[in-house]
Amino acid sequence: MYILGISAYYHDSAATLIHDGNIIAACQEERLTRIKNDSSFPKNSILFCIKAAGISVDQIDSIVFYEKPFIKFERLLETYIQFAPKGFISFSKAIPIWLNEKIFQKKMIKENLHQIGFSKATSDALLFSEHHQSHAASAFYPSPFNEAIILTMDGVGEWDTTTVYHGRDNSIKKLMEQRFPHSLGLLYSAFTYHCGFKVNSGEYKLMGLAPYGKPVYVEKIKKHIVDVKLDGSFKLNMDYFDFCVGLTMTNQKFNNLFENSFRKAEDPVKQIHMDIAASIQTVLEEIVLNICTHVSHKYGVKNICLAGGIALNCVANGKVLQAKIFDEVWIQPAAGDAGGSLGAALVAYHDYFNRPRIVNSSDSMSGAYLGPSFSNDEIRNILEERKLKFTELTFPDLLDQVAKLLADGKTLGWFQGKSEFGPRSLGNRSILADPRSTEMQKELNLKIKYRESFRPFAPAILEEEAQNWFKLETKSPYMLLVAEILENKRIDLRDDEKNFFGIDLLNCRRSVVPAVTHVDYSARLQTVSKSTNPKFYQLIEKFKALTACPILLNTSFNVRGEPIVNSPAEALNCFFATGLEILVLENFLILKSDQTSDYVFENKVVLD
Repeated sequence: MYILGISAYYHDSAATLIHDGNIIAACQEERLTRIKNDSSFPKNSILFCIKAAGISVDQIDSIVFYEKPFIKFERLLETYIQFAPKGFISFSKAIPIWLNEKIFQKKMIKENLHQIGFSKATSDALLFSEHHQSHAASAFYPSPFNEAIILTMDGVGEWDTTTVYHGRDNSIKKLMEQRFPHSLGLLYSAFTYHCGFKVNSGEYKLMGLAPYGKPVYVEKIKKHIVDVKLDGSFKLNMDYFDFCVGLTMTNQKFNNLFENSFRKAEDPVKQIHMDIAASIQTVLEEIVLNICTHVSHKYGVKNICLAGGIALNCVANGKVLQAKIFDEVWIQPAAGDAGGSLGAALVAYHDYFNRPRIVNSSDSMSGAYLGPSFSNDEIRNILEERKLKFTELTFPDLLDQVAKLLADGKTLGWFQGKSEFGPRSLGNRSILADPRSTEMQKELNLKIKYRESFRPFAPAILEEEAQNWFKLETKSPYMLLVAEILENKRIDLRDDEKNFFGIDLLNCRRSVVPAVTHVDYSARLQTVSKSTNPKFYQLIEKFKALTACPILLNTSFNVRGEPIVNSPAEALNCFFATGLEILVLENFLILKSDQTSDYVFENKVVLD
């Protein structure tokens, strides 16, 4: 049985194809259209999934959308009625869109399916899952657990903002819910907005900024903004927010509470923004831990699965792990709305069609390597067509050369195999560098990634070496856990450095791998397994043989504001537009210094 799952029309549209419960392919639409957080119908991702499976559209047995539009429309109407007459401007802008488009999403989806070749009979079999049900299914069914609590936290689905499900074998059941407008995701997004970052994509910047500040506003937040209960429930004080009735997340009362510190995107980041970030991060962690503690005591289940946008907050995830509330924690790598496409397909297979589930002892995500790949022949044709100088090597010879270049301090783009599903580069569409360098973090941020200097980078470490370097007792294959570096790998601060604060902390060398050690001695690490990514594993092994360091700096292969590269053409575009010195495309080594003519940039590539 082939089932296609779709998420679309809000942000991070995606498609996933499963066959008899096994994940065949999954891709976010942004990777193919090159539009960041693309919300359009994911026709390119659907066509990719079908091509990857080697089937025709007529072989699809069922199509599932990740949420229920009519219930979402009901929430919109009830919210405007509740807050009337406030919000008329927002209401007048939103309602025509809903009446013209979104309320008829079923019809729109069918029309889009017809345009890409689906028959009327197949599209008439369209099913709908609930938003949080899709998230919960994406977290539990691919997990290595026969039974688990499933915690989903995000902005809002139809009505739910935080839910607790119980998963056992091939079924999931909702146990608890928190409803709109009281939302952890919207709370965190409100502070993201106040600090000058883009909602629905800049939340990770707020998390990255938090260690530079002090949580001095925690009590003010808990007194005025959000009422936090020990059982994990919470209530927002809507006097400070505008997202129900206006066109912004917060209002002037919110700004007044934080000393009129509202920041525009182009304004400098000040210490107060770092302190605000630290404060809301602390509050978020407290609420998440309260929820976990309460449901653990109430239901007595030993494992937990996480999904929803908040599950991408790897610092909070690390706190859940460290608290040892549950025996094991598993997090869906595509925890945001893109992963809803996967969850929707799995809801149909297990819950609607009542098909059995086979549990994989690690998980069923194939390392999240579920996207498009390109052969050496395809890459060679592109390189020759563009008249680029390159060297084609056997893979062992390639590893030797690349490891030596990295050990010599070079930075390179690394393009191998299938692209990753989710927001993290996990060694197939990555920029790699030597983590021992004291200047690498600044250099990568400013000269290659073109982004804020405070943004941290991740260590990719051989799985069996992780406990020799970090305070981590489990695997972290999807870069969704933060752990502290061990004391014997740290470097004591000089006396003058002990008085540093804010961005000046970047100048302090804190460990033997300073490029991947954050200012609080933490790191968002990826443990690399020989079984899920043998090529990346072997490269780190080679680097270790040369340097005694089993770690590479790993960051996404893109620049600020662009999706992660998907194709060789996009990798070449990024390579020539940045300060990258070396590019590896499968078995091909390209050195920028070898090129003799100007590179002609190609426009976005879209699958037809």
